[in-house]
Amino acid sequence: MSVVTPKQTIQGILADLPTLLAVAVVETETGMPLASHTNISDFDIETAAAYNTEVIKAKLKAVQALKLNQTVQDILLTLTDQLHLLKLSADGGKFIYLAVNSKDTNLAQARQIMKAHSASLN
Repeated sequence: MSVVTPKQTIQGILADLPTLLAVAVVETETGMPLASHTNISDFDIETAAAYNTEVIKAKLKAVQALKLNQTVQDILLTLTDQLHLLKLSADGGKFIYLAVNSKDTNLAQARQIMKAHSASLN
């Protein structure tokens, strides 16, 4: 499978899930979005990316501290009427952040789309 750019990853997810609220490919080390898209004008994707980076870093530290010998695949945050998914790339250097309305999007569908698009992201 060829490596695709963060922008191509965003375009692919958007094509598969046009009702999404927001999506970003984020660099895990810095928390900076490499590419992003939002369907909500006041959604601050940079702030969301930075805070979600902290969530990932905290979970990675916890896994290491517990000596679980596991890799973090994805993290699901369930809000009142939204689902926020964080999917790490195979090397952990990037992650996809996806926010969807839980009334519009099936969780299994969102996870499959994230899995498909993260496979080529390195």
